[in-house]
Amino acid sequence: MLFIYLILAAQGASAASRSGIISMDFDLSGQERGKVVKLWIPYPVSDSDQFISNIKVTGDYSEAAVYTDPQHGNSILFAAWDKNAGSRKLSLSFAAERKEVIRRDFPAREPGLDRAFFQPYLGATSLGPVDGEVKNLADKITGDKNSVLAKVRAIYEWTYTNMYRDPETPGCGIGDVYYLLHKLGGKCTDISSVFVALARASGVPAREVFGIRLGKKAQEDITGYQHCWAEFYEPGYGWVPVDPADVRKAMLVENLKLEDPKTAEYIAYYWGGIDPYRIKLAIGRDITLNPPQAGKPLNNFGYPFAQVGDSTIDWLAPATFKYKITYLAP
Repeated sequence: MLFIYLILAAQGASAASRSGIISMDFDLSGQERGKVVKLWIPYPVSDSDQFISNIKVTGDYSEAAVYTDPQHGNSILFAAWDKNAGSRKLSLSFAAERKEVIRRDFPAREPGLDRAFFQPYLGATSLGPVDGEVKNLADKITGDKNSVLAKVRAIYEWTYTNMYRDPETPGCGIGDVYYLLHKLGGKCTDISSVFVALARASGVPAREVFGIRLGKKAQEDITGYQHCWAEFYEPGYGWVPVDPADVRKAMLVENLKLEDPKTAEYIAYYWGGIDPYRIKLAIGRDITLNPPQAGKPLNNFGYPFAQVGDSTIDWLAPATFKYKITYLAP
């Protein structure tokens, strides 16, 4: 299916789209009694690439509301249950229509970049440094390239050439860049985070985008379909998507080598293009949720997050956490 979209894009056909109903069902009734239970869910919003409608929230919570995290602007559905609650259930459903994104009509000349304005996308995160070994590698990759576009293209090529998808990585990976520069294997958050750190170390604004893939069947369990891709900012143009992680995933799934012609198709597609089988949910790293969670900032907000008292439930264990996400085609 995706290869068809590559051909359509190459032929200049209009952008594809994917729509459906996403349902998220949570049951925290089995968690420890006698403590307040809190749940934070990435809350989808409409933008130029996706349209979210018909949002419904039901449950037996004692309170629930939609908040925004002040640092990154992510929308958050927050719910809480009293310490003596016997049942703790919540359901969130919404209709989504997502467009294929193709952004490659770059300007012939790049204007200057307002570094102060883009500082949040140029600095380090707790697991994504931009100095030391990362900076040295970024300088080596970009060499004497002067434009943002030339630098970030070289980083994209280095990332998909040198990194690989490791299917044994839990979830989407945590994006520990220093560790990954030595291991090089990981999943989407790992590969995207290395790209972002190298771009930032080269003076290019970049960020990770966290979301969930839509199903390709009429009805599908997408509980484990979380995905992370990256964006960089091209001056005078805007945010541009890149997904070297999906290049490496396609290579693994289809048993492709870097020199294979089909790999070249994926490389070309995911440079400035992403398929419509994904919904954007959040951006940013080191997140303090709203209302604030207990403990340290959250590495990323790609998964639902819950705490019983001050203890965090493992979000990578939906069978224990007790949540299920489903997709239903229109």
